[in-house]
Amino acid sequence: MKLRNGFLTGSILSAPLVVLALSAAASAQPVQGLYIAGEGGATFNQDQQVRLTHNMPSGRDTWKTGAVGIGSIGYGLGNGFRVELEGNYRNMDYRRLSSATVSTKGDGRRQTSGLMANALFDLDIGQNWLFPYFGAGVGYGWTHMHTSITGLDRSLTEEVRGTHGGFTYQGIFGLAFPVPWVVGLSATAEYRFWTMLAPQGFHATALGTVGGRNTVKEYGLAENNRSTATDFNHSLMLGLRYEFNPAPPPPPPAEVSPAPMPTAARTYLVFFDWDEAGLSDRARSIVAVAAQASGHTALTRIQVSGYTDTSAAHQGPRGEHYNMELSIKRAETVKAELIRDGVAGSIIDVQGYGQTHLMVPTGLGVREPQNRRVEIVLR
Repeated sequence: MKLRNGFLTGSILSAPLVVLALSAAASAQPVQGLYIAGEGGATFNQDQQVRLTHNMPSGRDTWKTGAVGIGSIGYGLGNGFRVELEGNYRNMDYRRLSSATVSTKGDGRRQTSGLMANALFDLDIGQNWLFPYFGAGVGYGWTHMHTSITGLDRSLTEEVRGTHGGFTYQGIFGLAFPVPWVVGLSATAEYRFWTMLAPQGFHATALGTVGGRNTVKEYGLAENNRSTATDFNHSLMLGLRYEFNPAPPPPPPAEVSPAPMPTAARTYLVFFDWDEAGLSDRARSIVAVAAQASGHTALTRIQVSGYTDTSAAHQGPRGEHYNMELSIKRAETVKAELIRDGVAGSIIDVQGYGQTHLMVPTGLGVREPQNRRVEIVLR
């Protein structure tokens, strides 16, 4: 028997089914359930228009390339769509104020942080090593400014301080590369367009002879609220994403033949949660595959055998008896599901083995998921 990501294929399969099963196992599935992600890289801000005031010069703030870091927690719906909450941080150095009337140099930096809610969609392009995705997000952010501007001709010295909060939104495009040797892990390469709406206001103090409308004034001190237009940011990042409950590969399609053909025994495994006998959605899909396969082969019997791990509320004979009853109950549950899927109950034999015949050898009192199982053998 060969276990692939929790799904057991037949112990002896015809050559076409082996090829189909291997190709299915190699294909990554849509993101399913809880995941976390982190990424970082370079961030670039477009020049930002400084709005005109009556006693300070206007122009455009320009910035050096900065750094960005993003962390997120999300949930995949299993159909390509996923949603996530994100925390972000960007940091970049100030270059200068570009003005028509004064040449300047700048110092200091700006830092932005925020929270976003994103919706994304993963594209299946038929390549198991590459999954493009795109999405959008909205949220709220804060920009902290601590910069200084100095005119090269000493006609202006300006200090800008303060924090502004505002509505933010973004567009996202990325590529995910599943890591084959770590199930659930993917490397990502991503571009994000991010913006905070205007106006953005900060306190400014200016000293010099350059005034509002970029005109010459008497040398002196001026204070005002310095506002800027909407800023546009571009980020290029690399990161990692980890899924805590990656989807299993799809079950291999049943072999199509014009008439039932005798085959060797085939085995399917159905796993259970601890101390449970109910079927999960994944378990039902495996039972359905077994039922479908039984209709395409000439069968004499179907053997359904239940097992438990070695853990129980009480050890000793009392615990062994409890696990024996639980294993029988699990086998009966799978038999009932096979009958619901169209298999005749008269050809199904049920047996419980309790905590014996462990798939993964353990000591007593160990909760081992692979030992909590039912084996369906088609003969």
